Amino acid sequence: MKKLDERKKGYEGKFARDQELEFKILARRNKYLGVWAAEKLGLSGPAVQDYCNEVVKSDLEEAGDMDVFRKVRKDLDEKSVQISDDELRQYMDQFLLQAKEEIIGKDSI
Repeated sequence: MKKLDERKKGYEGKFARDQELEFKILARRNKYLGVWAAEKLGLSGPAVQDYCNEVVKSDLEEAGDMDVFRKVRKDLDEKSVQISDDELRQYMDQFLLQAKEEIIGKDSI
């Protein structure tokens, strides 16, 4: 029974570490997306950091990427920035890969 409890604690620990790692990767991806979108929106200086923070926070609204996608899509549309949905998703994917490489290393992907 003791070994079973130890295994259970080990799995719980791994799950917690994996969740933390995923959160860090997504937060970094969203930061990169925010910088990219801020440039497209014509923001500069402290407004870029403020916008990045908004994008990172938007990911806490619901599970998945749609909350971030909708936020950036809406902001781009309001400023009449011509970026297709597919292009936006490609940038999100590109920034996700970049964040993974930086956080867990290129060999792990």
